[in-house]
Amino acid sequence: MTRVQANTLLLLAGAIWGAGFIAQSTAMETLGPIWFIGLRFAVATLVALPFALWEKAHADGPIRPNDIGGFILTGLALFAAAAFQQVGLLTTTVTNSGFLTGLYVVFTPILTVLLLRRRPHWVIWPAALLASFGIFLLSGGTFAALTLGDMLTIVCAVLWSVQMICVGVFSGRSGRPVALSLVQFSVCAVLGCAAGLLFEPISLAAIKGALPEILYAGFFSSGLAFIFQNVAQRYTTAPQAAIFLSSEALFAALFGVLLLGETISPAGYVGCAIIFVAMLAVELLPVLLRERHQGTPVEV
Repeated sequence: MTRVQANTLLLLAGAIWGAGFIAQSTAMETLGPIWFIGLRFAVATLVALPFALWEKAHADGPIRPNDIGGFILTGLALFAAAAFQQVGLLTTTVTNSGFLTGLYVVFTPILTVLLLRRRPHWVIWPAALLASFGIFLLSGGTFAALTLGDMLTIVCAVLWSVQMICVGVFSGRSGRPVALSLVQFSVCAVLGCAAGLLFEPISLAAIKGALPEILYAGFFSSGLAFIFQNVAQRYTTAPQAAIFLSSEALFAALFGVLLLGETISPAGYVGCAIIFVAMLAVELLPVLLRERHQGTPVEV
């Protein structure tokens, strides 16, 4: 898979997640947030299972114990990020949550330097800031005073960055991106359902009321989109992946207009354009620079 193909796959994952915001918002009308996380990832586990079995049949060898530990760590980061985001929404606005969650485009390159001692291509830094500013404009261009929910959402953004870095490390090292998907989905399903039993009410009627959203989020948003991410990140870096996955904000706004009759302000359209420019810069600028300085490798 080429880097262009990998980034296209990440863009598709962003589009699926953008549409998934609608399912997430309507599911909360009948089902608690933690139960929703547990059930959607239970469905995602079933989606990933046949692909993981196929991958195992064609693998060169078994997964190493250290990689299994890494898969579990990735699942813990994913569950924690999803949980902090959902709980944070109880005491913050959707606008603030959308912008603060999108800060993972800035946290990811920072954590890549701090944790992995890898310096991303210089274009990542202005592109990350551009994408963050675009998300800010797309979410309304205003920001309310910080609340507890805002602080939880900032923690969520950091945890999303940790998850992306874990995917980049363990997917590439193990060569088993679908096995990674299966394990992280299973971890989220078990922890979500266990926490739901402890902290949230549940009923068959609540599950039936949110079943379409659970199935969509489980099959598409959790199942396919995260598998796309895990496969694509074998061929690109975590900071670059964060830029392309930030397109979820753009697609969320687009689907909100098409499916829910929402409107985008003029500032929001500027934000869409800025996000698009950031993605183009990350994809094209290193190639143009490489062509200008032939023979000099450029890592993005």
